[in-house]
Amino acid sequence: MPVAKIRGVDIFYQVIGDQGPWFALSTGGRRSHNEFISLAKKIAAGGYRVLLHDRRNTGASEVRIEGSDGEEIIWADDLAALLQHLGATPAFLGGASSGARLSILVAQRHPDIVKSLVLIRVTGGDTAVRRLPSKYYQIFIDAAKSGGMKAVCETPDYQERIKARPENEAILMRMDPQDFIRVQENWLKIFTSGPSYPVMGVNEETLKAIQVPVLVIPGNDKTHASVNGIAAAQLMPHAQLFQLPIEDQDIDIISFGEWAHLEPAITTRVLTFLKV
Repeated sequence: MPVAKIRGVDIFYQVIGDQGPWFALSTGGRRSHNEFISLAKKIAAGGYRVLLHDRRNTGASEVRIEGSDGEEIIWADDLAALLQHLGATPAFLGGASSGARLSILVAQRHPDIVKSLVLIRVTGGDTAVRRLPSKYYQIFIDAAKSGGMKAVCETPDYQERIKARPENEAILMRMDPQDFIRVQENWLKIFTSGPSYPVMGVNEETLKAIQVPVLVIPGNDKTHASVNGIAAAQLMPHAQLFQLPIEDQDIDIISFGEWAHLEPAITTRVLTFLKV
């Protein structure tokens, strides 16, 4: 798979499809791009080049714990730079959960390179506020405080990143634990400083200012409750709402893999939206 040096960091990416307009699709959480290969192949078959990538600090991309901006802003600027590096602008952007937030941030910070947005499983509400700060940051801060960078490397999340890119272990072990803690605590502070609803970390003014067409596909668990997507769609001036034939479940999170049977319906609606 190709690797591009983007803003000084090795970013691992994959392009599915040989021709047609570009569509950058981003997964949720800190999961690798592999989660979206199946969906990307279906969309590519409709005549698109689908760009998948592992954000820095995820998947097989380089770990780089630095910077004063929030991590999701760093990710947004990386994606914009990767699209420009590939000559893939302007592009359609889409993603699920944190990938949806990433897409919104790219549209906010780099509006000239975004044609439209596809926002799947919008994150927000009390369950997201309870779960995500710890999952994304606090557990690693605690590990560094208790056992230094060795303990960080031994967490399941970083074990995955080391397995996917063995060089990441040396990068982490060279870090001063106090520097790691300082950056993670700043990212945590920024992550929790924004609103929690309807889109965690994105204020209503940002949603109202989005001028490109938007397709919103709500989720159905407590982290991605359908009310989040419905409310977000109502705030964005050019948004369309597509609700899948599913009901909300009283469970913290449903993996995207459990949505495999919904991919044909998602693909059909996304392709219709992109071709308008």
